[in-house]
Amino acid sequence: MQDVLSMTYLWLKAGHIIFVIFWMAGLFMLPRYFVYHQEAPTGSPEAAEWASRERKLLKIILLPSIIAVWVFGIALAFSLHAWDEGWLHAKLLLVLALSGYHGWLASYAKKLARGERPLEGKTLRMLNEVPGIAAAIIVILVVVKPF
Repeated sequence: MQDVLSMTYLWLKAGHIIFVIFWMAGLFMLPRYFVYHQEAPTGSPEAAEWASRERKLLKIILLPSIIAVWVFGIALAFSLHAWDEGWLHAKLLLVLALSGYHGWLASYAKKLARGERPLEGKTLRMLNEVPGIAAAIIVILVVVKPF
């Protein structure tokens, strides 16, 4: 029985890591797409193509990945009995923030598709750093478990 439980944990961990990689890749790509989209003339075929790419990235990569990250992550937390751990609380707070960031990116994609461009390219380039910083902190929390 112990072998089955340890194998289950390893499969959960592998699935979680795989989908975190997919999710993070999408979170890095989408703001870059936004920069290119904003550089295209409003209403142009190029702008329409960028809107299509953004929709596909959101629906094919980002949405399934965020769902899998949460499912595998919650299953891992249960398998580790880690709900009382401070590092897990901090990690969950950061993952919630990244999930909100994901939602904001999805809403910004809709604005761009309508021809609205509320942010400058420089701001979007800076926002591109958000997932990297969050990922670095999350990795430290999970590996080092500082509290």
